[in-house]
Amino acid sequence: MKINWNTIDTVLLDMDGTLLDLHFDNYFWLTHLPRRYAEHHGLCPDQATIDLHKRFNEKRGTLDWYCLEYWSKELSVNICELKEELNHLIQERPFVQEFLTQLGEEGKQRVLITNAHPHSLELKLSVTGIGPLLDHIYSSHQFGHPKETPAFWQALEEEQHFIAARTLFIDDSIEVLRAAENYGVGHLLGISQPDSKQAAKLLDGFPTIIHFSEILPHD
Repeated sequence: MKINWNTIDTVLLDMDGTLLDLHFDNYFWLTHLPRRYAEHHGLCPDQATIDLHKRFNEKRGTLDWYCLEYWSKELSVNICELKEELNHLIQERPFVQEFLTQLGEEGKQRVLITNAHPHSLELKLSVTGIGPLLDHIYSSHQFGHPKETPAFWQALEEEQHFIAARTLFIDDSIEVLRAAENYGVGHLLGISQPDSKQAAKLLDGFPTIIHFSEILPHD
């Protein structure tokens, strides 16, 4: 993967699965929460898992899908507290700090854009070292629309004033990459192994990398 950094002023970066290992989120939503939900409500763990996955899929791609307050109310459990039980699993992906540092040295704007709920964002910034290496941080919740929608990109551009044609966006979600492409973001890149415990995958129609060492500006 070769990037002409002279054509890029702004780098928009996803958080979960891009800067941070998606294993934390996958394990929480697919394993830990169903187990703790079943314990809390006295349910069969297997049935609780099936029921929760069905409810999650019904909200996929909406802001509610990412909203901890919504799921805390819907499930009658404290999602924020349950996430903190697993904070030891929150980890940066390889070469993240080197990549962000070199972007800063090259004068690129480093902008985090995430669908994560503000509590999740705060928790992950407190556990990792990415915060000081970012110039701006935005959660889609402050705009009222997830990254999958045109409204998010319109709101982001009004707030950040980036030039879409001279912007690189990196994300592990093909739906979000397509939304950015439709909005006119000029450079798009996928992460093919967002969860370190799972195999790499292709994102149809987009170039991908496994680690940021493949695109370090100084190399």
